Amino acid sequence: MDSRVVRWSAWAGLLAQPVFVASWLLAALWQGPRYDALAHTISDMYAVGAPHGVLLVIVLTACGLATVLFGLLALRPALAAAGSWGTVASILVTLSIYGLGDLLSPFEREACRLADPGCTGADQVANLGGALDSILSSAGIFIFVAALFVTASAMRRTPGWERLVRPTWLTGVGFIVLLLGLVVASETAIGGLLERLLAATGAAWLAVVAWHVVRGTAGAEESAARDGDSIAGDA
Repeated sequence: MDSRVVRWSAWAGLLAQPVFVASWLLAALWQGPRYDALAHTISDMYAVGAPHGVLLVIVLTACGLATVLFGLLALRPALAAAGSWGTVASILVTLSIYGLGDLLSPFEREACRLADPGCTGADQVANLGGALDSILSSAGIFIFVAALFVTASAMRRTPGWERLVRPTWLTGVGFIVLLLGLVVASETAIGGLLERLLAATGAAWLAVVAWHVVRGTAGAEESAARDGDSIAGDA
C-alpha cells in the first residue's frame, strides 16, 4: 500500500483519539445542573433531546470514521509481517467501539437522559437508538478487548513492534479490570467516571499505536530517500 495512504490514515487515527476524549469532556459542560458526569454515561449526552446532542454525534462519528480508516489502511499494512494475526487485529480495531461503534453514533441515540425528569434506564432503551446503543456498545467493548490481545500477538511477530507487546497486554488487563468495575458500579454514583476512564484508556492505546505507525512510515521514507541519493551518487 502507498506509504502516504498509510501515513495519513495513521495521522487520522492518532488525532481522532484526543478529539474523541475532548468531545465528551467538553460536552459535560453544557448538560445542565441535573447531569452528573461521575454517574451518568457519555451516551446520555447525545440522547434525543440532549443539549447540542447532534454536535457530539457529529464529532463521535468523525472520530469513528478516522479510527476505521486507521485500522484498515494503516494498522493492517503496518502489521503485515504478522500475517493473519495482523489482519485479524486490524479488523477487530475497526469493528470495536472506537471504530464502528462511534461511526454508527447517529443510529445510537437513546430516548432520554437519566438527568431528565422521569427518565429511567428502561426508558432510555425503549427506542431503536437506545437498543442499538446497548447492543453495539457492549459488543464493541468486548471486540476491543479481543483486539488488544490479538494485536499484542501480532506485534510480537512484527519486527520493530516488540517493545509495544507488554504495554498492550497490560492495557488489555487494565481494560478488563475497569470493565468489571463498570459492570459492578454501572448504576452507582461513579458509573460515569469508570466509563470515562475506560474510554480514555482505549483511546490512549490507539493514539500510541497510531504514533508508532506514523514514525515507522516516516523512517521508511527517510531510508528510501537515502537509498535513492546513494544510488544517484554512485551513478
